[in-house]
Amino acid sequence: MNESGEPKSAARKLVYIPIIHTQADMGALSEHVKKASLKKLGRTGWKRKISRIDQFWTEIEKIIEELKLPLYFVRIYQDGLPVSGRERQIVEELAKSGSRNHALLIRLINAGAKITGTESLELLLEEYDHAKKTLGMKSGGMRGHKKTTSNSILARRDKFIAKRINETLLPGETGVVFLGMLHSLEPWLAKDINLVYPIHRPVNRSRDAVTL
Repeated sequence: MNESGEPKSAARKLVYIPIIHTQADMGALSEHVKKASLKKLGRTGWKRKISRIDQFWTEIEKIIEELKLPLYFVRIYQDGLPVSGRERQIVEELAKSGSRNHALLIRLINAGAKITGTESLELLLEEYDHAKKTLGMKSGGMRGHKKTTSNSILARRDKFIAKRINETLLPGETGVVFLGMLHSLEPWLAKDINLVYPIHRPVNRSRDAVTL
C-alpha cells in the first residue's frame, strides 16, 4: 500500500472459493432438500453429511484467515445473492438463520470488505421454480430433462456472475467469490483478472490460473 492509502498494484485479483451449501442456505427449499436427503441417505447418513459439511466450512474459515486479505480493498461475491440494493440485509438474515457461509460474510464485511450483488434475480427465480418442479423425479427420461435444464440455467448464471465481476471489481481490488462446486466462471472472466484457487479449481476450466 502506498502513502495515500491506495493499493500498490492496480491489478485485479479474484479468489475463487468453491462451497457446499448448508440447509440454512436453501431458504424455502430447505425442507424439500432435507426430505430428499433423508430418503436417499437415511437419518444416519444425513447426519454424517451434515457433519462433513460443517467440517468443510471450518476449513474454509481457516483458509480465509490464512490468506490475510487486505479487507478494505476486498469485494465479496456470493452464490445466490441477487443484485437488489439490499444485499447486506439478505446476508444478515441468512446468517441469523444459521448459515455459516453468510456468518463468515458478515465477519468480513464488519472488518471492511464490500458486499456486491452477484446474481440475476430472474435466473435465481427460474432455478427455484425448476427445483420445486423436479425434486423427487423418478423416471430416467425426466431426470435427463431436469439435468439439461439445470445445466442451461447454471451456464446463464455463470455468465451473469462473471459479467458482474468484470464490471464491478475495480483496479487494485481483490474479489472473493463464494460459489457452489458446479459453477465455472473462467470462460467469461476478463483476461486481466488474476484467478487464485486456495482450495481447488472447478471441474471445467478454459485458461490458466494461479493455485496456491
